[in-house]
Amino acid sequence: MTGTVQERLVDSAYALGWAALRHLPEPAARGLFERIADSAWRKRGKRVLQLEANLRRVRPELDEAGLRELSRAGMRSYLRYWMESFRLQTWNPEQILENVQVKGAEGLNAELATGRGVVIALPHMANWDSAGAWVAACEGHRFTTVAERLKPESLFDRFVAYRESLGMEVLPLTGSGVSVIGTLARRLREGKLVCLVGDRDLSEAGLPVDFFGEQTRMPAGPAALALRTGAALMPVTLWYDGPVMRGVIHPEVLPPEEGDQKEKTVAMTQAMADVWADGIREHPEDWHMLQKFWLADLPPRDPAAQGQTQGQGGAS
Repeated sequence: MTGTVQERLVDSAYALGWAALRHLPEPAARGLFERIADSAWRKRGKRVLQLEANLRRVRPELDEAGLRELSRAGMRSYLRYWMESFRLQTWNPEQILENVQVKGAEGLNAELATGRGVVIALPHMANWDSAGAWVAACEGHRFTTVAERLKPESLFDRFVAYRESLGMEVLPLTGSGVSVIGTLARRLREGKLVCLVGDRDLSEAGLPVDFFGEQTRMPAGPAALALRTGAALMPVTLWYDGPVMRGVIHPEVLPPEEGDQKEKTVAMTQAMADVWADGIREHPEDWHMLQKFWLADLPPRDPAAQGQTQGQGGAS
């Protein structure tokens, strides 16, 4: 089977699933995705095992039985993200307001009202697409974000069209010929909103941070953009609470008074990571990190890759 045929099959499968799930009753869709999550969890594939390795850092006090139950809840939360994303286009503003409840919007609105740009930075918690839909539909802020390029290209185009229908401007992380960092900086200088998912370093050129007592890397993008443009950097945490997704827009992470640009960027990124760690510690099942994350789990760093894409932070 050629790659082209495989890509067409993948795209067709997503298109059919997208269309079917939009018309399923909510209880039926939720039950279906819980069964899919439980099936994947029982098979203990690489992604489930990696999820457990990551959660072991978050909750080291758990025994193996407790860790297994947490990873099961984590898989259900992860599949709920996909179920909601497939159905989100059918929600009207009233449904979004009912299903997504976020505290701290007054700080965000106050900054934007002065004409100052804002960088919202999120980890891979709960449903960041729902949070984006809430910002656009309920708070009235169109914003710019970044997306990893998917294969096949037609599937990536579907996700971009889907996110743009929710009120987002989506910049491909690679392959567009457009300066991602330059465009984001321009939006912020115009007093607009930029939202980035920034807990996983995609470039191998991220900044070192301590996260749950171990070293990892996170993208420099959110903090570097805030420093470069004078925008406010505001971290967000999200979690599921029964049928509702809740979130908090935390106060601005201020740059330190001392240090050069790089030192300030590192300090702000660490402060942002500390906010996220507190949220993940409270709701570990809603942190969807099924990939290798800590340096101890990653292959040795390629020096040639360093600096090539420094400063990027994106939304997956």
